Amino acid sequence: MVVCPTVQIQEKVHQELKTWLLRLTKSSLRPSDPQYFPAWDILPHESRLPHADVLSERLETLIHLSTTKKGSTSSPLVVTNGIGFLQRTFTSEELKKRFRSFTLGDRIDPLDLIEWLEDQAYEPEAQVTQKGEIALRGGILDIFPLTSPWPIRFEFFGDEIESMRTFDPQTQISREKIKQATISPGGELGILKQQFANNADFKTSSLADHLSEAPIYIFIEPEEIEERTKDYLEQVPENDKFHNTWEAAIQQVRENERLVELRKADINSILSVQNLDHYRPLGKKSINTEIAESQRRNFFEQIHRWLRGNYQVWIICSTEGEMQRFDELWDEYGFSKKKKNFQPISNVGYISQGFIIESAKLVVISDSEIFGRYRSQRPRRLKSPHALATRSALEIDFTDLNLGDYVVHLQHGIGRYIGLKTLPSEKRKKQSQEKNSDEGYECLAIEFGSSDPDQDLPKLYVPVSEAHLVSKYVGTGKANPPLSVLGSKRWSKAKAEAEKAVADLAAELLKIQASREAQPGHAYSKDTPWQREFESAFPYEETPDQWASIKAAKQDMEKAQPMDRLICGDVGFGKTEVAIRAAFKAVMGGRQVAMLVPTTVLAQQHYNTFLERMADFPISVELLSRFRTKKQADETIKGLAAGSTDIVVGTHKLIQDKIRFKDLGLVIIDEEQRFGVLHKEKLKMLRQSVDVITLTATPIPRTLHMALTGARDMSTIETPPQDRLPIETTVIEFDETIIRDAIKRELNRGGQVFFLHNRVTTIETMAERIRKLVPKARLIVGHGQMSSGSLEKVMTQFISGKADILLSTTIIESGVDIPNANTMLIDRADRFGLSELYQLRGRVGRYKHQAYAYLILPKHAALLTDARKRISALKQYSKLGSGFKIAMRDLEIRGAGNILGAQQSGHITAVGFELYCQLLKQSVKRLKGEKVEHRLKVNVTIDFLALQPGEERKAQKEKSKTKKLEFEINIPRTVAVAVDDDEKRENKIPLEKRDIGRVPAYLPFEYIPETRQRITIYRKLAQLFNIKDLKELIIEIRDRFGPIPKSVDRLLRVAELKILAAPKKVTAIETREEKIMFTRNGSLITLGGKYPRFEKRTPDKRLSELKTLLKAL
Repeated sequence: MVVCPTVQIQEKVHQELKTWLLRLTKSSLRPSDPQYFPAWDILPHESRLPHADVLSERLETLIHLSTTKKGSTSSPLVVTNGIGFLQRTFTSEELKKRFRSFTLGDRIDPLDLIEWLEDQAYEPEAQVTQKGEIALRGGILDIFPLTSPWPIRFEFFGDEIESMRTFDPQTQISREKIKQATISPGGELGILKQQFANNADFKTSSLADHLSEAPIYIFIEPEEIEERTKDYLEQVPENDKFHNTWEAAIQQVRENERLVELRKADINSILSVQNLDHYRPLGKKSINTEIAESQRRNFFEQIHRWLRGNYQVWIICSTEGEMQRFDELWDEYGFSKKKKNFQPISNVGYISQGFIIESAKLVVISDSEIFGRYRSQRPRRLKSPHALATRSALEIDFTDLNLGDYVVHLQHGIGRYIGLKTLPSEKRKKQSQEKNSDEGYECLAIEFGSSDPDQDLPKLYVPVSEAHLVSKYVGTGKANPPLSVLGSKRWSKAKAEAEKAVADLAAELLKIQASREAQPGHAYSKDTPWQREFESAFPYEETPDQWASIKAAKQDMEKAQPMDRLICGDVGFGKTEVAIRAAFKAVMGGRQVAMLVPTTVLAQQHYNTFLERMADFPISVELLSRFRTKKQADETIKGLAAGSTDIVVGTHKLIQDKIRFKDLGLVIIDEEQRFGVLHKEKLKMLRQSVDVITLTATPIPRTLHMALTGARDMSTIETPPQDRLPIETTVIEFDETIIRDAIKRELNRGGQVFFLHNRVTTIETMAERIRKLVPKARLIVGHGQMSSGSLEKVMTQFISGKADILLSTTIIESGVDIPNANTMLIDRADRFGLSELYQLRGRVGRYKHQAYAYLILPKHAALLTDARKRISALKQYSKLGSGFKIAMRDLEIRGAGNILGAQQSGHITAVGFELYCQLLKQSVKRLKGEKVEHRLKVNVTIDFLALQPGEERKAQKEKSKTKKLEFEINIPRTVAVAVDDDEKRENKIPLEKRDIGRVPAYLPFEYIPETRQRITIYRKLAQLFNIKDLKELIIEIRDRFGPIPKSVDRLLRVAELKILAAPKKVTAIETREEKIMFTRNGSLITLGGKYPRFEKRTPDKRLSELKTLLKAL
């Protein structure tokens, strides 16, 4: 077991062990992966529980330790930190009781299983979306175990497990079948707390107790571990049962006698290990590429000298691409041709830096030294299987209705949703005496405006099966919309106006696009080998959306028309990388690139990123902002005109008239909405001729994105990078102890803190207060009124980790990226708008630790309702990628306003966002001459189907007299559809009108108990356009809710009839007793002057007859 002082070192050690274990063990041994055992990310006595990912890593480690057999060839290896080492957890007996494996065909009563799962701290929900949740629907049980990357769906037949499959938590649709599943406990700390509450003597054990006999302990910097754990334990109450004391824990290790302590050695240590700075100084880049090139060549010659001197040389690169590049360079400098035995050993892996051990004749070189650049402190987390399942759901759910929400009814306008009401069905009481248990059917009750102020507001009841006519109202203003008056003309007028405005907008967008496509632009060639090498040096895993955006941008560049692409994505989701790759492509094509940024600090940051990413290539990157002296700025401007500068990053200074480019090929604009009107006009001029990429973190609602497809090129990046945890947001009054604890907690885990105080005048007094609270911490102050030099110094100090707390004004707002700062305190949070708070809060949690945001309100501010609403919205949306829902909440859908322009906002407010987007989508398609798919408008009235609960009735029994005639009618007919010429014959055989009752055709309550899920399915039914959609829906219903009952099957068959009728121009399908009435072009279809008639006697066969008849039309 390796115990590290901080989380950062723990990660480094874990990464490096992964790299070395494979290389340094005998091939016959298959070493098991080193386990990563984190500490809880909260204090155990707080009311919160640790994050699911932390628990799953802890449980995975424990289960790994318990399953590794004694005497197996390779022993487990665990990396933890001091605090994780002290925390107590399950004993191994308890753990074995709490893990269960299931295989297909096992027998267990689903209800017993549920009971067991609830004991394991799983939470029952209507739908499983997060780890630790379960949901039971009929014979289907969904579980999201902590240790599994995907949730699992069990399907029972009675009490036998008939099928098991994993499913996607966003779409709820199955992914693949599995034969066996292991269910872990649904928590750890929560269960321990519960057990202690029931039984004060409940047994727990520390991590050390799980190790087999005689483990080896390695403590890195033991004094620092001790100091940090003691600081941490100060925050824990006296008689705490969740931690060992440091003394007890270290006693246990000492008794063991196999303890190795690692400390930084003084000069005359026995084994002298040196870094390679002497051979390859890293640090200030020389601007001159020739010097950089010769430094690299000298270093390669040094490698060759070592090899000739019989040193063993290892090269460790972190990606395949860097490996290939090393081989190319080695080749290029002419070393690979020489003797075979002078070759280094090269591998892909991660080490933080290279070193040399003279006495052992060993040299290890990392990619930092080969390419002469510092590597960013983030170790690569390997593709985590868990990350895929957390795609952020950036959709506004228009079906998610809460009491009091404003809704839009397509025909009647804007109303207020007042809940679900069950209406009694009158019909049934008259027809049959028997009463049914679930009397009546559900309706959404909506109240509308009234023209007479003294009257009660009129209510409209919409049956759940018609829920598709109603959707949540999302406008752009802060004010609530006026309620529509039922039956007044105002709604249809507003709809018509919006439709006209939308058509104009679509025409305008398409006109701009057409004029751009007519402009000749520059077509870049396909990717060069350098481009590939450049891309493989990217230190993270690209997310799928990121790949899609990169591909799209490159394809645009390879076309001969100018590109104008918008890339949206939440803060920190990797938009910049898309821009960097496009910039590299442009430079490879011999053109210049300009990147425009709204603030100075952000310009500095992007400049640093560009420098770091382009370091291995002969590309010159310059900065133009107030952080630069006049002399430097003039040099840069000269370089741009002469063509010696390839990429320039700058603020609006870049759009000055005196700046000329030799050959500008690409402009990248970050957060365009933050530039002024004049600047925007200038940017418009640029757009005519060069390629433009615009980046924005103001999310664009998916619905709008879909509507604009074909009129504006956009890519959205919605997948969070691996290992981002949602930000834990707490609202507090200004309370010094809470603030002190928050800062200490962050410093204890080796992180940094942002403290935001937006008044320059009082910032120094604030600094004093904080210094008194945490005297040990190093605090620095930054604000916009400092001279540019000192501000830059402050920022660099903080970014490089030389200070613990940065107290600043909102200058840190956009884009500043400090992965190690994971706690932010925002003073006077009531003074910020929601989207501002959201952007600010996005500055922390850039890395895989739990991040905390504390919104500090002054003592009396708890009363300001407006601020309170904003802040509760923030807490609600702490999931990743919820930048979105916020934009929905602060409803200045700025994303929409930015793209569409201000005058459109009025129309969005008038008809609501969803309807607006539908109209826009239709206009764009119409103008482009594509087929517009409308919602199917086919009225179906079938007298033998009950479409609502409570409308069913049994068939009436006939009089005994007519019984005898029955045989005469069952003679097989020769004609397909009976058409009687002889009117009088009907009276002879009264059985032609035989009553077959009404059978159910709806989603029964017991099949889908959750109303919201029923509404969603009805909505999907109403939105079907073709048979393919219908088939997919049938598969989804079967998958999520189990075998499809008769009533649902009939409902789906009615939907199929509508789909078949629409292309035949049939607008109504009606059945009255035996008659079948189809309306086409306003008139009823008859055969020889008569209506077609049914032959069959059962409702299901009659549905088939209707289908056959429709197909024959």
